Amino acid sequence: MDIDEKTYAQIAEMIHGDDSPVGIDAKKTHIYILYKLSQIEKQLEAMEKQQKSGMG
Repeated sequence: MDIDEKTYAQIAEMIHGDDSPVGIDAKKTHIYILYKLSQIEKQLEAMEKQQKSGMG
Protein backbone atom coordinates (compact mmCIF):
# COMPACT_ATOMS: atom_id res chain seq x y z
CA MET A 1 0.00 0.00 0.00
CA ASP A 2 1.38 3.37 -0.98
CA ILE A 3 0.28 6.12 1.40
CA ASP A 4 2.03 9.47 1.43
CA GLU A 5 3.65 10.41 4.74
CA LYS A 6 1.26 13.28 5.50
CA THR A 7 -1.84 11.11 5.07
CA TYR A 8 -0.25 8.28 7.05
CA ALA A 9 0.55 10.65 9.93
CA GLN A 10 -2.97 12.10 9.89
CA ILE A 11 -4.58 8.66 10.06
CA ALA A 12 -2.15 7.48 12.73
CA GLU A 13 -2.88 10.52 14.86
CA MET A 14 -6.62 10.13 14.39
CA ILE A 15 -6.75 6.46 15.51
CA HIS A 16 -4.06 6.68 18.20
CA GLY A 17 -5.03 5.48 21.64
CA ASP A 18 -2.77 5.94 24.67
CA ASP A 19 -4.78 3.45 26.73
CA SER A 20 -4.46 0.67 24.17
CA PRO A 21 -1.69 -1.94 24.42
CA VAL A 22 -1.29 -1.79 20.62
CA GLY A 23 -1.35 2.00 20.44
CA ILE A 24 -4.59 2.47 18.52
CA ASP A 25 -8.16 3.07 19.62
CA ALA A 26 -10.17 0.16 18.19
CA LYS A 27 -13.47 2.08 18.23
CA LYS A 28 -12.02 5.06 16.34
CA THR A 29 -10.35 2.69 13.89
CA HIS A 30 -13.56 0.79 13.16
CA ILE A 31 -15.59 3.98 12.83
CA TYR A 32 -13.05 5.33 10.33
CA ILE A 33 -13.09 2.09 8.32
CA LEU A 34 -16.90 1.99 8.25
CA TYR A 35 -17.05 5.66 7.25
CA LYS A 36 -14.63 5.13 4.36
CA LEU A 37 -16.54 2.03 3.23
CA SER A 38 -19.74 4.07 3.25
CA GLN A 39 -18.09 6.70 1.07
CA ILE A 40 -16.93 3.99 -1.36
CA GLU A 41 -20.44 2.52 -1.45
CA LYS A 42 -21.95 5.91 -2.31
CA GLN A 43 -19.39 6.44 -5.06
CA LEU A 44 -20.13 3.01 -6.54
CA GLU A 45 -23.87 3.66 -6.44
CA ALA A 46 -23.37 6.97 -8.25
CA MET A 47 -21.19 5.29 -10.87
CA GLU A 48 -23.74 2.52 -11.37
CA LYS A 49 -26.55 5.04 -11.70
CA GLN A 50 -24.51 7.04 -14.22
CA GLN A 51 -23.70 3.89 -16.19
CA LYS A 52 -27.35 2.80 -16.28
CA SER A 53 -28.53 6.24 -17.43
CA GLY A 54 -25.96 6.21 -20.21
CA MET A 55 -27.07 2.80 -21.47
CA GLY A 56 -30.80 3.52 -21.68
